[in-house]
Amino acid sequence: MKRTIRTTVLTVGALIAALGLPAGQAQADPIAPRVDLRVLVVSDGGPSTDAIAAELDAAGTPYTEVDLTQAGRPVIDAGFLADTVAGRPRAKYQAVVLPNDNPFAANSAEMAALAAYEQTYAIPQVDAYTYARPEAGLQYPVYGGYSGSVDGVQASVTAAGKAGAFAYLDGAVPFEDNDPAVGESYAYLSKPVVGADFTSYVDAPIPGATGRGSLVGEYRHDGRRELVVTFVYNQYQQQFRLLARGIVEWMTGGTRLGASRNYFAVHVDDVFAADDRWNTTLNCTPGDVDCTDPNAVPDPIRMTPADVNHAVAWQNEHGFTLDLAYNAAGSVDHREDNNGADPLADELIADRGRFRWINHTYTHAFLGCVQDTSVVPWRCATNPDGSTRWVTRNEIADEIATNRVWGQTAGLPLNNGELVTGEHSGMRVLPQQPVDNPNLALALGDNQITWLGSDNSREPGQRSVGGATTVPRYPMNVFYNAGRAAEQVDEYNWIYTSRAQGGSGICEDNPATSTCLPAPLDPATGYAGHIVPLETRIALGHVLANDPKPHFIHQSNLAEDRIAYPVLDGVLDGYAALFADDTPVVNLRTSDIGTELKRRAAWKNAVTAGQVTAYRIGTSVTVQAPLGVAVTATLPTGTTLYGTAFGTAYAGARSGWTPSLGLPLLFTLPQAPAAPAAAAPDTARVTRPAPDTRVPAGVTDPVGQTATG
Repeated sequence: MKRTIRTTVLTVGALIAALGLPAGQAQADPIAPRVDLRVLVVSDGGPSTDAIAAELDAAGTPYTEVDLTQAGRPVIDAGFLADTVAGRPRAKYQAVVLPNDNPFAANSAEMAALAAYEQTYAIPQVDAYTYARPEAGLQYPVYGGYSGSVDGVQASVTAAGKAGAFAYLDGAVPFEDNDPAVGESYAYLSKPVVGADFTSYVDAPIPGATGRGSLVGEYRHDGRRELVVTFVYNQYQQQFRLLARGIVEWMTGGTRLGASRNYFAVHVDDVFAADDRWNTTLNCTPGDVDCTDPNAVPDPIRMTPADVNHAVAWQNEHGFTLDLAYNAAGSVDHREDNNGADPLADELIADRGRFRWINHTYTHAFLGCVQDTSVVPWRCATNPDGSTRWVTRNEIADEIATNRVWGQTAGLPLNNGELVTGEHSGMRVLPQQPVDNPNLALALGDNQITWLGSDNSREPGQRSVGGATTVPRYPMNVFYNAGRAAEQVDEYNWIYTSRAQGGSGICEDNPATSTCLPAPLDPATGYAGHIVPLETRIALGHVLANDPKPHFIHQSNLAEDRIAYPVLDGVLDGYAALFADDTPVVNLRTSDIGTELKRRAAWKNAVTAGQVTAYRIGTSVTVQAPLGVAVTATLPTGTTLYGTAFGTAYAGARSGWTPSLGLPLLFTLPQAPAAPAAAAPDTARVTRPAPDTRVPAGVTDPVGQTATG
């Protein structure tokens, strides 16, 4: 049932009464309140509040969620929001996120309690997705604004946004339009109502009209501050990913637990070796165990010295370092077959300091069960008693140690604790091998392996394998068996088209995990026109999601047509066009990625268990976590920890991990967070007589409310 919404007006006395505080606290109080570093997310089950919660979760920022759709949920009242600790008033939440500007029933006591709380403690409120209306400081869209699709729209950060919470962006905020046949984004573009204290931070041109309308802006009224967002989004869309940091920065005032950075690492597997080529006639890869056609003759793809020079030049141009996962037997065998010559290895070794290197085992052998390739697909060979035959501990250890010794002899700058096995073998792989090779953990221990690359498509979570911890890697859909664009497209068509279209039908048989193409891609244009944009968007999505996991390709993709580079260029060049210089891509090596993931898991467990306490009093921030759990925080530039500068610079703030001894950590902010005041000037802001809040006839609030005058 729809309901009537009217602007809630509370006097100062009513605000104080709602919170149950003594009247004196409305005036200047020498006792600064304690504000806990936790966010309140009030959800209606919609994608926008879910997206903000996901951003907080990924960053490690504690939050409490109240789902309005759930029976028995907590009642949001004065006691839920605030209390007193050791004689000091305490605000339990540093920010409030609502699904819209007022998701409660008319004359709601809960909304009144929230309004009182926000005013008394200077707590900001985010309206995750709300209709443009006077109650949110904006004109109804029918008055020269716009309601509708914003697919493909080029929004921009305003001058006020660049001077504030969105300063990490260069300016452009492009809205996705991935499928012209599907509506992906809906928005209300509008200007502030006359008299509203409203500053737009992100805006876009109003279709069919002059001027620009706000998409994200700050509305100040009744001693409160609201971030008004007037477009719908989910956590995966690029426009949200671009703005998510700024939304969190605005709501927390730059002082919060948790941290967020944009990561990108690329592993290049099978270096020194050769990768077998896809056969466009046989629709399989000769040399692969599943390609059993008697006419299948392997046709290997291997880099050349020119490809190495290109890789070095590309890295220099982008300020980026590739991680080369190498198989030394590839060079040893090549020299044996070519009278001791291997120009590729000579060039790579000469340029060894330009890359990072990872042990990928000596021969790229399969290190799980012994494979029985007499059937397709292969199966695990068995002993006479029916038990699984496993590759032995010594065989695995020799693959690791021999490759390491060769690399050390060649002067490769190795981290001996890092390893990626061939095909991530040794670890469980379904359906043939549902458990790890029991000899794998032992061999890893023999070689002091601490970080083990795994396939994120199989195991997205980090786990232990003996004394090693996995580092999940994203496989890029740039195939290992393709050195030319036409080969990539042919295999892509085979996998992603139906049998009726000449494909394998894999997509038909697995509709839950794969989608068939509407038609085969053109071999001449399909790679650049379809595969590159898609893979770029997927990888860039990972970069923008505070996800440090590496991506992996193969040396074949840097050879011949060098088909990996258009995707990598799309990610890095696209990123550079969107972000300011103080927000660079963070390019970590495997061990650092593993450490980051492991710290996050420990931190999340501690937060979930209620073992972390954090609060701000004036310019002091106190954080306590369990012994051995590193603390993650983002704080303003100039913050100190016991007199020493805190963290490292990123996106206009300081962030980092701080070891915890189980005792309170005391941070000192450069200044106290600002109380509500006039927003930064902007051309979208007007200050005139009081707004006319009457609703035009027929206007219906899309969040399920009908407004009446």
